[in-house]
Amino acid sequence: MAAFLQKLFKSRKPVVSGRKAPDRPHPPAEPVEDKRAELREEQLQMLQGTPSQEIAANLAIEGSTADIRLRAADLVQDGDLLQRVQKQAKSRDKGVYQLVRQKLQSIREEQAIKDAISDTISTLIRNAHDQAKSDDTSLFEARLETLLNQWAKVEGSATPDQTNDFLKSVHRCRERLAEVKAAQDAEKLEIEQRLQRDETLELIAQTLNDLRQQPTDNLASLASLDALQKTQENRWLEATRETHVDKQQQKSYEMSMMALRNYTSAVRHITQTKESLIAISETNIQEATPEDQKRASDILAEINWPQGFPAPDMLEPARKLAGKPKAPAKTSEDNKQQQVSSENLKATLDQLEEALEAKRLKSSRELLKTAQQQLKSLDHRHSKGFQPRVQLLTGQLRELTDWQGFATEPKQIALCEQMEYLAEQSMEPEAKSERIKDLQKEWRELGGSSDRILWARFKQASDKAYEPCKAYFKAKSGLKQANLDKRKTICAELELFVNGADWNSIDWKAVEHILQTARQEWKSAWPVEFRDNRQVQKQFDDLLKKLEAPIEQERQKNEALKLAIVEQAQALTAHEPLQEAMNKAKALQSDWKAVGITRHREDRKLWQAFRKACDEIFARREAQRTEQELAAKEADSAAEALLHQVASVGSDQDEQSLEKAIADLRSIDAAQTSAAVREQIQQEKQRLTQAVAAQKLKAGIAEWQALVLARADGDLDTGALPDRWAALAGTAGELEDQEIVIRAEILAGIPSPDAEQTKRMEIQVQRLAEGMGSMEKADNALQSIEGLVAGWCLKAPDEGTDPSLANRLNRALDSLIAS
Repeated sequence: MAAFLQKLFKSRKPVVSGRKAPDRPHPPAEPVEDKRAELREEQLQMLQGTPSQEIAANLAIEGSTADIRLRAADLVQDGDLLQRVQKQAKSRDKGVYQLVRQKLQSIREEQAIKDAISDTISTLIRNAHDQAKSDDTSLFEARLETLLNQWAKVEGSATPDQTNDFLKSVHRCRERLAEVKAAQDAEKLEIEQRLQRDETLELIAQTLNDLRQQPTDNLASLASLDALQKTQENRWLEATRETHVDKQQQKSYEMSMMALRNYTSAVRHITQTKESLIAISETNIQEATPEDQKRASDILAEINWPQGFPAPDMLEPARKLAGKPKAPAKTSEDNKQQQVSSENLKATLDQLEEALEAKRLKSSRELLKTAQQQLKSLDHRHSKGFQPRVQLLTGQLRELTDWQGFATEPKQIALCEQMEYLAEQSMEPEAKSERIKDLQKEWRELGGSSDRILWARFKQASDKAYEPCKAYFKAKSGLKQANLDKRKTICAELELFVNGADWNSIDWKAVEHILQTARQEWKSAWPVEFRDNRQVQKQFDDLLKKLEAPIEQERQKNEALKLAIVEQAQALTAHEPLQEAMNKAKALQSDWKAVGITRHREDRKLWQAFRKACDEIFARREAQRTEQELAAKEADSAAEALLHQVASVGSDQDEQSLEKAIADLRSIDAAQTSAAVREQIQQEKQRLTQAVAAQKLKAGIAEWQALVLARADGDLDTGALPDRWAALAGTAGELEDQEIVIRAEILAGIPSPDAEQTKRMEIQVQRLAEGMGSMEKADNALQSIEGLVAGWCLKAPDEGTDPSLANRLNRALDSLIAS
């Protein structure tokens, strides 16, 4: 502001007086260019000598040349000084202004980047600290890896304390991660051990079942039994190491393994005594000696064939020799059952043959398995005829498996590669699990693989791919339990509210809000375990019914109230007078707002009907307004035509023409016209009325002037004067002729002779004292001057008068007409 004022006053030229100043001798001119060059050189030396920020800022503003100002501005780095230079240079040096502006923008951008990095560092430290304390272990390692990757980008900008804080949190996170992984490995080992135990029990049970179906003419392989027994014993030992085993499961294993051991021991003894059994089979029972019988008994006791398993045929001679009873003869019922089983086996083999011809590998495998089970249920006599056909179809299935394996092996290799690729990808657990299932389904649809190595590769890749999903689904299982607990809490709180609510004085909007909130929170408490949620869901549904029943009753009651309001509004659509109908409609709108809760759909229907009725009521008002506007337009058109005619009637026309024009204007119904036209009508009436009044005034003053002269001439007939003049003259008081004339001149605003100025001043002072003066209204002034004329004319006839005073009085009256 100071600079502006200085510039303003500097631009003003000094006031030159009327007289010309004498010429003075001019002083000798100073060498301006030398001083400027000297100043420029001095400022350049200052710039070359590394000036301070303050000096550089001053030079950027006050430098003698643009180059010096730019160089000085380039040296300024302080933000406050740059802002000062920018402010000073804005209207003085555009180059410096733009340079400083760019530097300030760069400083702001750099500061913004620093602030963003600082915020990022603080956020990462806080996130690492929160993760170190978080109980959520889902995707823990991935989140930690993300934090480390983000920290690597800003680590160079962090302070040592910030780096220390972050690394401490990361160390705690890694400790927690190690604990989580250890727990996961332990859980994985436990699951694997449980799976191994289940498979062991299943394999032993299946083996024992197969042995029970073993044909009597065929003895099981001792080497296979020994290998199976040892491998399953070692397997069970590893599967039960350092873990809890259910007592029932341990008991099942011991009983199954004992049966397997007994069977294996019996087969071993049969193998060892095979030659003795052959010798006994060649012995004639009739010629057998007691020693032969004892030897047979000892062999059978040593073999100790377990019960529940079919005894081999080679034991039968020893049984006979030792006096052992034969196997019980089959009854007719058994024969009938064997016959039914034989027919079922035949039907199964026919289906198997059709499946093999159609090259349906999966169904062929299932049918062969069924056929083998049915074959085992038959005795030796009934099964002997089916064994060649079963062996033939088994070979055909093996050939089909080899052929299909050759055809599907590339696809299965591709599936292995896809599963291995999937195992290396970082994906959402849900999506990854679904993709794993899809690949496994494709593998099954290919019929599996007889190549155990290829299958092991696919299974290993599947297990590796599913490994990250385990923690997620475990956390999801915990989430389901938390959601179930939350739903139970909702039920408890809802039940407490329903049982303790006073339905006669309750806030229904609050109840409706509680209902909506309960549904929303119930819906948000998802997912939950379906089986565990059944009872809780039923309880929640029952509570909702109890809560919705009174709400529904209240809604129906309020809907009836709103329906009544709608009917009243519809009745008002034809009600008269209209203003009363509108007032009642506004009252109904207030009543509508006061009604409580309703069903949304029903409320919308009722509101539409109510709104329609109200619109019809207020539409009538709009129709009336339209009619009024149309009538106003018609009235304006007629009035404007008449105003155009009246405008041609001038103030100088005769009184009769003026009165006729006023009467024409009065004939217009101004209430029907617009405000602008009414104003024009009023103005024309006022103009014409003033013109009539002026003409009447002019005629009246002319009569007054004649009376004034008549008195001066002594010819005035006082009986011809107006009756009211006596009263007017009395209000003015007894005045001399001179004072009457002076007062008239004051009222008319014309001067009085110089000789009477003292008298005029006295009268003016008196008038001011009486509350009269220049602010006197025109009507009062006219009345006052008429009183003066009345006082002049009502003087006694014998009183003489000065004709000059009469002329002055008439001049005052002329002046009054002219004004």
